[in-house]
Amino acid sequence: MLKCLALVAAALTLTAGNAVAQTTVRWLHIEANPAQVKIWEEVARGFEAKNPGVKIEMQFLENEAYKAKLPTILQSKDRPHIIYSWAGGVLKAQIEAGVLEDISAPMKGYSDSLAPAAVAAFTQDGKIYGVPMLLSQVVFLYNKELMAKAGVDGATIKTWDDLLAATKKLKAAGVTPIAVGGADKWPLHFYWTYLAMRAGGKPAFDAALRGESGGFSGETFVKAGELFKQLVDLQPFQTGFLGFKNQPAVGYFGDGKAAMTLALNNVFLLQRVLAADKVGLSDDKLGWFAFPTVSGGKGDASDTLGGINGWLVTKGSPKEAAEFLKFLVSQDVQKRLAAGNFLIPVVSGADTGLTSTFMRDIAQNLARSKYHQNFLDQTLGPSVGRVVNDVTAEIAGGSMTPKDAAKAIQDAWKQGN
Repeated sequence: MLKCLALVAAALTLTAGNAVAQTTVRWLHIEANPAQVKIWEEVARGFEAKNPGVKIEMQFLENEAYKAKLPTILQSKDRPHIIYSWAGGVLKAQIEAGVLEDISAPMKGYSDSLAPAAVAAFTQDGKIYGVPMLLSQVVFLYNKELMAKAGVDGATIKTWDDLLAATKKLKAAGVTPIAVGGADKWPLHFYWTYLAMRAGGKPAFDAALRGESGGFSGETFVKAGELFKQLVDLQPFQTGFLGFKNQPAVGYFGDGKAAMTLALNNVFLLQRVLAADKVGLSDDKLGWFAFPTVSGGKGDASDTLGGINGWLVTKGSPKEAAEFLKFLVSQDVQKRLAAGNFLIPVVSGADTGLTSTFMRDIAQNLARSKYHQNFLDQTLGPSVGRVVNDVTAEIAGGSMTPKDAAKAIQDAWKQGN
């Protein structure tokens, strides 16, 4: 009897030990579309089924809250193992702070299936720190019915003057031309960055990073602010735009209250989720055009602004974190997400899953682009990026001149470098 009791006790101890030994991978994301999150949840459960003893715990933070809280989160002993990333200078700062894990070893071989430019965005000094998930492009989306009401054909907007003329026509017809989330500031920096790209092209940015030609206070960047002010002076945005955060502004567009919005391609679907009726604008009511060219500009019309977004593994995370990311960014999962038109995939061959004409167009546009600029508020690092966003909002609000805005960015860049 005593022997049997001992065996039972040993078995219970072993069971308890196995329960304690379960590995939990904490995954922090910012995705607001429940349909995409549902797929991720299914993928997580699939990984758990293939890896007994591993649990994937999903956590959510709204975009701006995530950016604000992440530095503190990364210093916590309970920090998540997987975090969202826009790469760029913010990633560089995190690497230098020593809060990320080098995942070069588990990525060996697997990374060959990914777009080289996407892998490069998460690589520093030959070490890989993240797994890219998607490519994205900022474009003008427009409501065909509201544009037609003002006699405007979005497909004919090719130049900055075309956009200014369309804005005037829309206002004359009583239509709000553009919806924007000014309170978050970064949606406004799209305008300034794109205008600088169209005015000076990649050489202007490269020269500014080297501190040449006046850096970010040079002619190209002052001109970008001046062109942006031309639009701002027409009062193109919805009333109270500086008080709108991005998601309500996207919903405003989805509700049919503004003719256009300059936004990431994912807004094609997100406007439906955030519209008051959860229906938003159907495919047949939506059009898009690339950011216009500017007179005398040196940038190529095919140059694109957008992101190469993905996931990072934090320092000291279990090896299962990197293994899960490889599972999450596999061809099967990327094809599934592409079929739902949630993203432009980075895995070779996964773009065949895209079912939307709009998303296929964006994918082809990105493929043609010779210069894809990552979001400037990420590329320049957290401190300089905040200044870019701040001064762009100041121009939009009329409280800063284009020249002073450019100087403020240059001063911040010089101070940090």
